[in-house]
Amino acid sequence: MRFEPSDVLPGGRLVSPSAERNKGPIAELLMRVLPGQGDVLEVSSGTGQHVVHFAQAMPHIHWRPTESDADCLTSIASWLAPASLSNVSAPIHLDVHDEIWPVDEVAAVVCLNMIHIAPPSATEALLVGAARVVPPGGILFLYGPYRRHGRHTSPSNEAFDALLKAMNPEWGVRNLEDVALRAAAEGFELKQINDMPANNLAIVFGKR
Repeated sequence: MRFEPSDVLPGGRLVSPSAERNKGPIAELLMRVLPGQGDVLEVSSGTGQHVVHFAQAMPHIHWRPTESDADCLTSIASWLAPASLSNVSAPIHLDVHDEIWPVDEVAAVVCLNMIHIAPPSATEALLVGAARVVPPGGILFLYGPYRRHGRHTSPSNEAFDALLKAMNPEWGVRNLEDVALRAAAEGFELKQINDMPANNLAIVFGKR
């Protein structure tokens, strides 16, 4: 899923400026919190820039990118082709609302910048689906803008929230405490809240 305008290169490869900026800081944190090995399911992989960078930085992990958007699936494949990475599966279609996800069990689920550009039902479905495929001791990693205790963390996030809701009333910056409470109902314990560039947060949950 993508929100910002992206350049389109030959082969349908999309280029997201924000993905290019934040892939490094996100990878540095993932290297500290993800298991030492195993499969990681990336939900809503977007352009594919993230998963290529993550796979290069973390060759000990096998990455499984997914998307619901056809253009993004093409873009992910286009990014992966020249990289020739043995630790990344071909991108597969996944809508978080699907009752059955295309994996049985993974060490972690990573979802970046999806919750605020999707209806609340997508957050619910993400947490329910992740709970089915992440075993006890596994990780759920979320990244994006959040409100804290009902308040925006910066004027820019407040303006961004207004823009999102003008585009679609079901979109918007979610309240972190609400997400954490719903995640707890699915067996996920809030482990870390990390401040990230551009007023984003990286949230780490552990499966009880």
